[in-house]
Amino acid sequence: MTNLRKSNLKKLPAKTFDVLVIGGGINGAVSAAALSAKGVKVALVDQGDFAGFTSSNSSNLAWGGIKYLESHEYALVNKLCKSRNHLMESYPSTVKEIRFFTSIQKGFRFKPFFIYLGTLLYWAMGRFFTKAPIYITRQRLKELQPVVNAKNVSGGFEYSDAYLHDNDARFVFNFIRSSMSYGCIAANYVAAVDSKKINNQWQTQAKDTLSGDEFIINSKVIINAAGPYVDLVNKVNFQKTEHKHLFSKGIHLIVDQIIHDNKVLTFFADDGRLFFVIPMGPKTCIGTTDTQTEDPTAKVTSFDRQFVLDNVNKLLNLPQPLTQADVIAERCGVRPLAVKGAGGQGDWLQLSRKHAIDVNLTDKYLSIFGGKLTDCINVGNEIASIVKSLGVELPHQDYKWYGEPDNTVRDEFFHRAKLMDFDLLTPPTSTESLTTRFWRRYGRNAINMLEKIREDPAEAELLIENSEYLRVEIEHAAEREMVTKLDDFLRRRSKISLVVSQADILADPGLKAACKILFGEEADDKLQEYLDSVS
Repeated sequence: MTNLRKSNLKKLPAKTFDVLVIGGGINGAVSAAALSAKGVKVALVDQGDFAGFTSSNSSNLAWGGIKYLESHEYALVNKLCKSRNHLMESYPSTVKEIRFFTSIQKGFRFKPFFIYLGTLLYWAMGRFFTKAPIYITRQRLKELQPVVNAKNVSGGFEYSDAYLHDNDARFVFNFIRSSMSYGCIAANYVAAVDSKKINNQWQTQAKDTLSGDEFIINSKVIINAAGPYVDLVNKVNFQKTEHKHLFSKGIHLIVDQIIHDNKVLTFFADDGRLFFVIPMGPKTCIGTTDTQTEDPTAKVTSFDRQFVLDNVNKLLNLPQPLTQADVIAERCGVRPLAVKGAGGQGDWLQLSRKHAIDVNLTDKYLSIFGGKLTDCINVGNEIASIVKSLGVELPHQDYKWYGEPDNTVRDEFFHRAKLMDFDLLTPPTSTESLTTRFWRRYGRNAINMLEKIREDPAEAELLIENSEYLRVEIEHAAEREMVTKLDDFLRRRSKISLVVSQADILADPGLKAACKILFGEEADDKLQEYLDSVS
């Protein structure tokens, strides 16, 4: 058990919190970050690891919802475009513009030029914040992207949206880390078993899912941000809501790099669904599917894999067709889609990812439905406003709770890095400099990490081959990032298990050294726990 988690477990039952947040996905993370930064006493628990479900299985795209133009949801597209732009401005090192290169097959329901006109409308609704779209003839498409199979293509276009340069779980965790820096008491692997209102105060029976210990968390307000489990938590807590969730399962396959420029290739799969080929450094991420499911713990099936492989092999000119043997890693998650009404139904392919917040004013209980990374700042701001309306004081209500540190801090870090030739300390493993990567991942904390390397050059050692993570980063994770299981680090604090095959990870001698740093005397047990989970 990490010292940070051990300390927070002792604090959770020790006092009454203004707000208890249940769930550490993107909705819970921004709720905790916004409230704690504004002076609210916040606790946050998650039954698994932070960002353990939907928030670690996205396409890593922060987009303005261009597909919602087809269903004429112009207000939603306008809002999402505004949110995307704001996210790009607030996190310039993390949320970056990327070009989408789209080809349209012959016989598609719309002509390519008509869809191109839609991209111009989308660009305008995005306040011309990105580069302008361009129309691409069939012949020009073959010249620009020879990897695209143009045999059945009638034309295409290129437009801009945004993506997360690192991984989605890391982005979410940084909000959790921010909330803890502002005083939030957070702990992973703590289940909120049930909650009861006693003497105008919530008493939540909580359970440490690792040790089995149970305790009570007292709070004035509860925010149910349990993602796919929101409805289940509400049922246990006898809460009736206006909305509920439908689930859409999405999967991605990660393979060695098959596209060699920093553009997302966009297609419509055999059944008309959007299909992406997404750059991921030296790897490529392919997907996604949209399959209705009732199980939040959905798994990748052999049919899912074959669907993705068949489509990518059909749509691209590859030297050799991709097979299941080429798959390095998989992502599988459910998207919780908000629907209205007790018997709410909907076509999960047409439902948008817009969020909804249901409020029980009498009980001071909030439930967050739906949502996506693009809209996360809005969710945090809305939650803060609602909590204030419930009578909870926000001592610093105007404090800006999100965004990268200002340029003064950034310039200081880059100056120190340059003086010590930081970028030359390790062989480059990507086109991105070491300095840029550290700033994006750790912000102001990167300055302290730089000083550790200055004092001891061994801190710049790359422990796990091809992982892009140095010893100092693993030490930082051990001290400050509540890594409780090895998979927390390999899959969510980092993206090692997404870009390095499981066989290579297990065979790397640096894995044991990393476990020793992360878990100390528990290293062997934690490694065995991981081996058991992947066997």
